[in-house]
Amino acid sequence: MPNPKQYWKKNSLCKKFHRTSIQRLLKNSRKNSLTAKKKKKKKKKKNLHRRFKQLSGDQPTIRKENFNNVPDLELNPIRSKIVRAFFDNRNLRKGSSGLADEINFEDFLTIMSYFRPIDTTMDEEQVQLCRKEKLRFLFHMYDSDSDGRITLEEYRNVVEELLSGNPHIEKESARSIADGAMMEAASVCVGQMEPDQVYEGITFDDFLKIWQGIDIETKMHVRFLNMETIALCH
Repeated sequence: MPNPKQYWKKNSLCKKFHRTSIQRLLKNSRKNSLTAKKKKKKKKKKNLHRRFKQLSGDQPTIRKENFNNVPDLELNPIRSKIVRAFFDNRNLRKGSSGLADEINFEDFLTIMSYFRPIDTTMDEEQVQLCRKEKLRFLFHMYDSDSDGRITLEEYRNVVEELLSGNPHIEKESARSIADGAMMEAASVCVGQMEPDQVYEGITFDDFLKIWQGIDIETKMHVRFLNMETIALCH
């Protein structure tokens, strides 16, 4: 019959060894996972830098005219607004208004971060933050005067540009579509309005309400130089 003390001691050592082995495996697994993520991020950044150099003509900065040679933007009806968004100080996180004359690679990464797909490892708070940043980028495209509100005229302008390539829709029809959409936005954000009440425009909070439930994550993407771009978030 085995000695109880020896048995207990042997069993404890086995448990300790087993626990240590599991901890070591988990540690190595986390380390390998972090290493893989770093390598993947480094590869993405390298690809983005290559595309930046192609777009800039191997120069240290990009200017608006560099976008003239991007085939995927040529036929886009809101091309000017997309290009403008890359130089908007609000999107560059450099101020509340104004446009930059040129952007460097770090600025380019900042802009491309808005197009980053949702990572499956993100928690709910991170997902909502990423979604909010994407919507803020879109909001800035509409809010051309940087006053924090999308007015009826600004909204009309975007709708007219979007529908400009359709020969079957006249300018007046486009304006009617914009007016109807603005009225719907007012009903969603303000509710029942008085007959003499004027809806001054869509604020960012209103914009979030309008886009609630819409899968913006799968709709925001960008192509450069005929290559799919996956961006990095800072």
